[in-house]
Amino acid sequence: MNIVWRGKRRGILTAVVAATTTVLLAGLASPAQAESAATPAGDRAAIDAYVKKYDHPMGSQIRKHEGTAQMPRSVNPADIGIQASVPGIDVSGWQGNVDWNYWWNQGKRFVWAKATEGTTYTNPYFAQQYNGSYNRGFIRGAYHFALPNRSSGATQAHFFSNNGGGWSGDGKTLPGALDMEYNPYGSTCYGLSKSQMTAWIRDFSNTYKARWNKYPAIYTSTSWWNTCVGSSFGSTNPLWVARYASTVGTLPYGWSYYTVWQYSSSPIDQNTFNGGYDRLVVFATNHD
Repeated sequence: MNIVWRGKRRGILTAVVAATTTVLLAGLASPAQAESAATPAGDRAAIDAYVKKYDHPMGSQIRKHEGTAQMPRSVNPADIGIQASVPGIDVSGWQGNVDWNYWWNQGKRFVWAKATEGTTYTNPYFAQQYNGSYNRGFIRGAYHFALPNRSSGATQAHFFSNNGGGWSGDGKTLPGALDMEYNPYGSTCYGLSKSQMTAWIRDFSNTYKARWNKYPAIYTSTSWWNTCVGSSFGSTNPLWVARYASTVGTLPYGWSYYTVWQYSSSPIDQNTFNGGYDRLVVFATNHD
């Protein structure tokens, strides 16, 4: 399949959607089949220009607003009182085609790959990232960068689900993750009140749950969440917290523990799962 650069966002969006039409709703398509939809190398420069313009990687706005002065390159679970943990990473279009053998040999065992943003962006490297990691043995999932002022939570949940964000309890698929962070285009809270933001997140979360029988994980920082949401989702949604320091610190309002902690973006976004590998498999297996 050839993708033609047309010099306009609409043309690139068409090409990207075509490139990812065989990407699975998690667990519903063959990784080998979806692998063939990876972006052709000849179009790399054009696709990468599209990524740089429209792809906001997970944590990019948190790092911009909250800083990285205390960001470690690694954490020792014993130093922070964790009995067991599993190291992982997350990737977006900015990483392009990922060398999964390399990261496996670095000890990483799970990954979330960015699938979508808003209702217009799909990651052109998603097939290689999502299925390449699966083929290497990673437990993998997909995430969605929310733009809550663009469309309803339900609309974005369906867009995410239709473009790689689905879930199945196969022990190899992480629940979809909802990336909630600072607005890359304007005001911190997207012009929404706390009650409006809460309603938007519940709309997304409930729509995803109705479709996949699994609540999405919520990725956020304590500062952004307490400023823009301030409501509790701890009884339903696993917390994936971002804090670039040697300890996880105070958690966002409504959660008493975290499931995943993103502690660094160097040399790639690095995460630790709060539990042993057996618990990670359960996380990727059990329905809510």
